[in-house]
Amino acid sequence: MTVQASAGAVRRRRTRTSTAVRGYGRATPYLFLAPYLVLFLLFVIGPAIFGFWMSLHDWDFQLPGKPFVGLQNYKDLFDPLSATAEPFWHSMRATGIFTVASVPFLVGLPLGLAVLLNRKFPGRTFFRAVYFAPFVLGVAVIGLMFRYILDTSFGILNAFLGLFGISEIGWTTEQPWAFVALVAVTVWWTAGFNSIIYLAGLQDIPPEQYEAAELDGANGWQKFRNVTLPGLRPVTVFIVIITLLASANMFGQSVLITQGGPGDTTTTALMVITDTGFSQFRMGQATAMSYLLALCLAVVALVVFAVVRERKS
Repeated sequence: MTVQASAGAVRRRRTRTSTAVRGYGRATPYLFLAPYLVLFLLFVIGPAIFGFWMSLHDWDFQLPGKPFVGLQNYKDLFDPLSATAEPFWHSMRATGIFTVASVPFLVGLPLGLAVLLNRKFPGRTFFRAVYFAPFVLGVAVIGLMFRYILDTSFGILNAFLGLFGISEIGWTTEQPWAFVALVAVTVWWTAGFNSIIYLAGLQDIPPEQYEAAELDGANGWQKFRNVTLPGLRPVTVFIVIITLLASANMFGQSVLITQGGPGDTTTTALMVITDTGFSQFRMGQATAMSYLLALCLAVVALVVFAVVRERKS
């Protein structure tokens, strides 16, 4: 009897211990995520909620009073007679032009580079580093460097074109050359990053798929269309979305190279938001603009994801 009672007590202790271990095991992922969740709440969710609260007020941090205006800041953006509507939508137009002009190059050109760099040839690693190198430079370095290269009077580019009898081009002072310059600089600067992502996706495609396509008599284009592109679909969705978001948030290139000109034709949405908030001290209107821009980008990203994502049969 004593032995049986002892055995029963041991089994009960083991059961309690096992239950505690299972409970602790279920909590383990959340414990590991806790530090990130705390930072996410403090630096993402918290500022987002506070920013929306600011957009509901006539917020000027220099004044003690910040009257509540509700959705008036948002309504003003759709009122042609308000002081904020015309500059904001004009800047949205410039942002849209730059995005539409740059994204195809930032998606297509890196794909071609990745396909070439995925082949085996002498110096492959060197060329991979060369194409990625511009991306490590800061926007201040890129902006100032190309500000001098593209200068109409003493820029290196116009001096080089002059050797072939080509007259001076106002890369930063005339349209459409200002947009051409901004798109070209951005592509040169960031294409290497997308190429590296594509390259990682290419290396995840099983070689057996290409071998099977060769056995079926597929040529190079057919293998690219039927094997490479479907294999890169998830990577392509990621690249298209992050490139759209990055292009729509273009700021430094325009500030440093064209300074928003000629006129205000290359003044992007972020430039107007920054000027409204930090120069005119109208924080409520600026945050309303930023949330409307974020909403537009979210809609575009969802549309792109729905169009490009893989269809399940």
